[in-house]
Amino acid sequence: MYKDITGIILAGGKSKRMGQNKSLLKLGEKTVIERVAELMRGLFAKVALSANEKSCYEFFGLEIIEDIFKDIGPLGGIHSALMNSHTKKNFVISCDIPLMTKEMIEFIVNYPTDKLITVAKADGFIQQLCGLYSKKCLPKIEEILIDNLNSIGSSGEEKCKCKVLQLVKVTPAEIIDVEKEYPNYKAGVFLNMNNPNDYQKVVSKRLQKS
Repeated sequence: MYKDITGIILAGGKSKRMGQNKSLLKLGEKTVIERVAELMRGLFAKVALSANEKSCYEFFGLEIIEDIFKDIGPLGGIHSALMNSHTKKNFVISCDIPLMTKEMIEFIVNYPTDKLITVAKADGFIQQLCGLYSKKCLPKIEEILIDNLNSIGSSGEEKCKCKVLQLVKVTPAEIIDVEKEYPNYKAGVFLNMNNPNDYQKVVSKRLQKS
């Protein structure tokens, strides 16, 4: 178990494309977020939940961190979580990646690098919502958030365009091609559920494993 790394679960999204709170959807006997929380608790001595709807998640018994910058997307959640973290390194995972494995997280965490961010590239995308983030990223995150807020003026519709990938592109980041470097890589481990079709894919993959 990692005692020098805080585990952070992002659960602040509005789930508009899903039509309901995707973190509370069931996979077998447990909800999606329960499965992610169990995974993180098995790896990190300290685990916190980044969420603005505290009443939905109080039963977990985890520290719940609300966004300082509201309604601006997952980067706002990472910002507040890093602000409240007491460790230099922090492993961030979105609540909607229920097929993630302990072994993959360990591979990312243990990857030899001194860069401020460590994330994987898989299935054709940089998987920025499942990776290691240093508290030293905070100044750059705040710069991105403030620039974004200043650029949108009075319109709130564009706030979620402030994406984590912006941070990855302007910060020293280790991007691991896990399909080549991780010997046991299986397609779909980073699958995140954005809509009902994604949910059905996750359900099908779990059934195939059982």
